[in-house]
Amino acid sequence: MKTFLSCLLLAALGLFAYSSISGQTPSEQRQDEPALRLKANEVSLDIVVKDKKGRSVRDLKAADFEVYEDGVLQKVESFRFVLREAAAERDTVRKEGKEEPAPQPVAPRNNASMGVIALVFDRLSPEARSLARKAGLAYAKEGVAAGDFTGVFAIDQSLRTIQSYTDNQELIKQAVDRATTTSTSTYASSAGKVRDLSDRSTGLDRTASSQAAAAGEAGAARDGAGASQAAAAGGQAMLQQALVEMESRMLENFETLERDQQGFATINSLLAVIAPMKNIPGRKTIIFFSEGLALPASVQTKFPAVINAANRANVSIYAIDAAGLRIESGTAEAAREINSLAAKRMQQATRGNDTVVSAPYTKALERNEDLLRLDPRSGLGQLADETGGFLIHDTNDLTSGLRRIDDDMRAYYLLTYASKNEDYNGRFRHITVKVNRSNVEAQTRKGYYAIESLGQLPVLDYEVPALAAARSARSGSTHTSFQAAALGFPSTNQPGLALILAEAPISAFTLTPATDKKTYNADFSIVALVRDQSNQVVQKLSQHYPLSGPIEKIEAAKKGDVLFYREMQLQPGRYTVELIAYDGPAGKASVRSTSVEIPPVDENKLRLSSVVVLKRAERITAEEMKRDKPFQFGELLVYPNLGEPIQKSQVKQLTFFVTAWPAKGSADSLKIAVEILQNNHKVGQTAAQLPEADEHGRIKYASALPLDGFQPGVYELKITVRDSKTSVSRSTQFTVAP
Repeated sequence: MKTFLSCLLLAALGLFAYSSISGQTPSEQRQDEPALRLKANEVSLDIVVKDKKGRSVRDLKAADFEVYEDGVLQKVESFRFVLREAAAERDTVRKEGKEEPAPQPVAPRNNASMGVIALVFDRLSPEARSLARKAGLAYAKEGVAAGDFTGVFAIDQSLRTIQSYTDNQELIKQAVDRATTTSTSTYASSAGKVRDLSDRSTGLDRTASSQAAAAGEAGAARDGAGASQAAAAGGQAMLQQALVEMESRMLENFETLERDQQGFATINSLLAVIAPMKNIPGRKTIIFFSEGLALPASVQTKFPAVINAANRANVSIYAIDAAGLRIESGTAEAAREINSLAAKRMQQATRGNDTVVSAPYTKALERNEDLLRLDPRSGLGQLADETGGFLIHDTNDLTSGLRRIDDDMRAYYLLTYASKNEDYNGRFRHITVKVNRSNVEAQTRKGYYAIESLGQLPVLDYEVPALAAARSARSGSTHTSFQAAALGFPSTNQPGLALILAEAPISAFTLTPATDKKTYNADFSIVALVRDQSNQVVQKLSQHYPLSGPIEKIEAAKKGDVLFYREMQLQPGRYTVELIAYDGPAGKASVRSTSVEIPPVDENKLRLSSVVVLKRAERITAEEMKRDKPFQFGELLVYPNLGEPIQKSQVKQLTFFVTAWPAKGSADSLKIAVEILQNNHKVGQTAAQLPEADEHGRIKYASALPLDGFQPGVYELKITVRDSKTSVSRSTQFTVAP
């Protein structure tokens, strides 16, 4: 039966090659963790004020503060000074025999004096782990304040939770010990090896040049044997040089891939730690132990998202260079490589033998920029400075640095204001805090991106302009070629499975010739916001598409399509999904809204997926068939029509696809009824018996209806499936064009 229907689909849809760009096609799957709900927008600042000697200033009033946003004075809505007791002070009370106050209950979530601290240990070398362990244990003993909750996390290839948030000092100490005694996949630079190979290549190049000169001299002297011998030696040197260059390129390419992997793991882990802190009141702090951030170009574009997420969640990040007192600065390695590369090119240019062309030279310079960013004062310093913290570096006494952090967390001013600027245009708004007292310094976050709040969901840098542009696009016209849909497929193991799809031709976006006139560039993104019935954003999905290619292929590129596909788990309920297609060069967005309903989970009742009108199908391999994806049908992968009109002149049949799940334990045969309605009037119907359920307990069904009798217009396709006790219906709209 399935083979027959597959042939029917092939005949109805046609099987053809399809050019597309996709973050994930229907043959791939990604499941995103469910997110909590957002709260109303609010600009909240916790401010640490110190005098010239670094001592906390604790007697300021609200009138002593002035807050400016982009140079505009703001009205302070609320103000308070927060002072919390440290663990060491409690121990001192006990040792001196003083009367200890009665234990206080755990601070509730709405208590602004509660502190949340995340100790995050990046991948560290053995020496750095030793220093970090000593400092972390000292913090667990002395720095935990009353009402504080501390979590311990470690970053390797992914984020590991060593200890969930707790106010138990003993558990914190044990977690620090585990985090700093477990070896990680540390990154070892191949810069020295690459430099040795470069020097060897230069020597071989010099040998090849001298042998070539010797062969020329021997030829001029009519010494045939000498010329032949010199030429052979020169050829051997050139062959060895080519092998050395190949090994050098291999090491450089591997190092680039490894840096990317390391950088993304760190960035994503920090975002994951920051996100849940959004709706927690009180002081929120990340103490980040690292030896430097790997920020190659591909990772650098995502780095501002960490700072933005921290600022929107009002999280201060304190960075600690766990390498301690370094023998040489992080810039020394880059300086040696730059000098080595420059010397090599000067030698080759002098001999007229430029074997290292401009592309590898440019890549080497980019690599040196990566090394410069690895300097703790670069990435780590920026991360701390722009989120209201500071960097501790060039010291082996990390414990004293942690005491400085502890002072910041124990005494600070908390104030809020409502911004006078209501234009959420996605731009960065700079915050400046002035204190009307001489010889003091205020420390707080630098600003935030002006976009609507997404609760705990971190906003990536490429999402910022898309979300801002969508505000005006919602009230304007949407590009007709941008289509989107949200579908429910409640499988046995994934009862709340929802599929989010969007599609647009690449020609709908701006493809711009580069300045060299040899390549073209495009930069666009798709963002999906999933809102529940109270209009709260519960999920955010996105994909960035920075494209480039040879200029002669720009017209071919425009004929392709971009397909956005994501899977997610949702709780039962009705959701609105807003999909945004943003064209970066044009600064414009198109918005599509759709909805999906996730029914309550009850395996004892008949269930039915969304109804999907199909656009095309393609064959998949036997290996791909084992993956068992929602849109797999036998040996085919089917692609839904997301709202594009069906052209009768090109398509002769309406094909559709649906999945049914019989009630658990039921032996009933299922029947399917297909109805076509227009303006709520039935214009056609048919019925059939569904085949038996497969080994997964479901029935995937596809069929086709002739379009001959359909006049141009909008129709409803309604599918009803029945067993002996119940029935369930789903419907979708489709448009028929001449």
